[in-house]
Amino acid sequence: MKEVKLEESAYQFDAKMSLKQAIPLGLQHVCAMFVGNLTPLLIITSACGIAGGEFADLQVTLLQSAMFVAGVVTLVQLFTIGPVGGSVPIIMGTSSGFIGVFNSVVGSMGGGVLAYGAIMGASIIGGIFEGVLGFFLEPLRKFFPPVVTGTVVLSIGLSLISVGINSFGGGNGAKDFGSMENLLLALFVLVVILIFKHWTTGFLSSSAILIGILAGYIAAFVMGLVLPTTGVTADGVEFAKAWVLNWNKVAQASWFAIPKLMPVKIVFDMRAIMPVMIMFVVTAVETVGDISGVMEGGMNREPTDKELSGGVICDGLGSSFAALFGVLPNTSFSQNVGLVAMTKVVNRMALASGAIFLILCGLIPKLGALISIMPQAVLGGAAVMMFSSIVVSGIQLITKEKMTPRQLTIVSVALGVGYGMGANSGILAQAPHAFQLICGESGIVPAAFVAILLNVLLPKDDKAE
Repeated sequence: MKEVKLEESAYQFDAKMSLKQAIPLGLQHVCAMFVGNLTPLLIITSACGIAGGEFADLQVTLLQSAMFVAGVVTLVQLFTIGPVGGSVPIIMGTSSGFIGVFNSVVGSMGGGVLAYGAIMGASIIGGIFEGVLGFFLEPLRKFFPPVVTGTVVLSIGLSLISVGINSFGGGNGAKDFGSMENLLLALFVLVVILIFKHWTTGFLSSSAILIGILAGYIAAFVMGLVLPTTGVTADGVEFAKAWVLNWNKVAQASWFAIPKLMPVKIVFDMRAIMPVMIMFVVTAVETVGDISGVMEGGMNREPTDKELSGGVICDGLGSSFAALFGVLPNTSFSQNVGLVAMTKVVNRMALASGAIFLILCGLIPKLGALISIMPQAVLGGAAVMMFSSIVVSGIQLITKEKMTPRQLTIVSVALGVGYGMGANSGILAQAPHAFQLICGESGIVPAAFVAILLNVLLPKDDKAE
């Protein structure tokens, strides 16, 4: 094959670039984040019980809006509107970091549209709070060294692995959860991803997750032709197996529609607001880490205070904007940070072409419907790898500098006490209800705050030694 050499402008943020190279580079970024952008929505709508039946159209609308919002917020991050946006080579998308906190909100509120509306209300308030925090980021920056941001990212990844494994088995609500069909389908998707990730190069390698998902659809379609598509419970009730594709949902969806403003009634409930607001502080720390990573990896320099501040403000206000369309909070995407660091392509025009493609996808409900019928096992095969890669990203941030006794203490105590307490929430059964809400069931929030607190209180290494 003839090797195509990239223009020099590809490695410069503000330079003009030809569309024939900008568009493929932008699509590469979209491929790297497309599935990850929609995964949290599929998981939370399923947890709320609004993934099918009478709510099938609602889920399609939300998936459509998720693509539209990600494109719009990415453009704001790239080009800025006043103080909003950092002018940094970052792709924005639906955050996976909130899944654990949202799951605990759903558990405390009993699920349904009411719980989802409360998540939206909390996201609006939390997003504004993070936006305000971004204006004061310069004096707060010293509280977020790599050991703190890395511990936060690591705890986010750890909290998500169990979510990915649940999908791997077909989804918690599936009547055939853990069946051999679900497990083998998920394993097949994972193997395809690994093959394309490590035995191909360039576009195919960076699009491995998307290719694995497409292979999963094909496998599920073939399974539907040769295997029974229904089962019978112990009570004698017939059910459709979790891996079966519901093509009727795609057929009924329209080809074009404008994303709906407030597709669910927004509810303001303290049971959701308290833990979600604190999680927005955590995601601000994660965004600082992502922006630092993309600037050092792609542009060989540390970000300025203005870039960090604008990026965090965009993170917060973009999340509030997303909630108005029924979409979960938007934040910087770690997958794309890795892609920038690997390729060194930071051109704003290339990334913007990907954002415009996302907006166009958000105008096509059929695409949203096609994604909504994805079997949980197919999602799980990709999610296990995606979520585990977040753990690795956290480890890389923590070990960016030589580990000292002080840093080892911060990570150890934050994960052992902070994350351990949140992940085993039964230990807090006798604690005040407000404290239980803040800690949630994911362990992310307590781990983050223990890391920040220890970073402030522990003596510096020169004094400690």
